[in-house]
Amino acid sequence: MNQNFLLSELHSMENAKRENRDRVANIVYNNPDLFTELVNITFWVDDKISIKAAWILEWICTRELTYILPHLDEFTTNLHRVQFDSATRPVAKVCELLAMDYMSKKTTKTQQFLKELHIDAIIEAGFDWLITPQKIAVRAYTMGALYLFGLQKDWIHPELQHIISTKIIHESKGCKARGKHILALIEKQQSSL
Repeated sequence: MNQNFLLSELHSMENAKRENRDRVANIVYNNPDLFTELVNITFWVDDKISIKAAWILEWICTRELTYILPHLDEFTTNLHRVQFDSATRPVAKVCELLAMDYMSKKTTKTQQFLKELHIDAIIEAGFDWLITPQKIAVRAYTMGALYLFGLQKDWIHPELQHIISTKIIHESKGCKARGKHILALIEKQQSSL
């Protein structure tokens, strides 16, 4: 199986219905050699096929995050290039999954693979997503990832608080609710220091 096969499967997905995503995701999940191609296609940012690839990337990473670990260089280097809203949401979700696994209290493989340069790229893309027009889900996943990385990098929480307080809090009800939740977590963290 190769890139042409994967492209054919992605093109055959007429829409984002669960059965379509599940079918293609299971093909990639059961043929890990296709995962490299999937990551690559996710960052064909001028082609709408990247949206479908991003959906599948999220599906797989939600179930088995270790698949992305050997591809962190490509993934984090290209985060800032994603343009389509429908591709940004799943990519932001993968970033939050990486942050959650990295900051886990138990030992994880992500802690071995996710390096400082990867984290910095996620943080940079995250702040860009917060200050540019994005959908609610992108903002929610991004605030979660930034909060978690802010537990290690003390400069993040003040910046995140500022953006939430001055921008996010004035947006949709969903953004406002998630922003208030993140602010409460930051305040709780600060009071425990």
